[in-house]
Amino acid sequence: MQEDIHFMRQALKEAGKAFEEEEIPVGAVVVMNNTIIGRGYNQVEKLNDPTAHAEMIALTSAFNYLGSKYLPEACIYITVEPCLMCAGALYWSKIGRIVFGASDEKNGSISRPPFRDQQSLSPFHPKTVVVKGLLQEECTQLMKLFFKSRR
Repeated sequence: MQEDIHFMRQALKEAGKAFEEEEIPVGAVVVMNNTIIGRGYNQVEKLNDPTAHAEMIALTSAFNYLGSKYLPEACIYITVEPCLMCAGALYWSKIGRIVFGASDEKNGSISRPPFRDQQSLSPFHPKTVVVKGLLQEECTQLMKLFFKSRR
């Protein structure tokens, strides 16, 4: 559990970078053997690319680090629940574990219908373990602060 908290705090640092760049503050880190092998934060506005989500950037970094397109031994820590696009990328990566902080009932891949109501419809790989709500309050507060500052 302490390791999970440590790596989620690293993801929160990535989200802080997004916040400072006036991007939606989502951060992600990919970890294997207690080592971060990929980092990412939202860069949609900066790169003018709707696919430049934290997860996508962290996954690409991890694939490049390993020279592999599969991550069955890895875990990704994400401050906010992945969207369907990122869930698809995570599915195809065959990542072993996904840990996220804040749920996203509007754009999340499992907190919105039909996934919320039918867990068997999970968009993640069948062998992937999903852990929800780690440091949820901190992750949620960062998002709330960002959107409050935008209004």
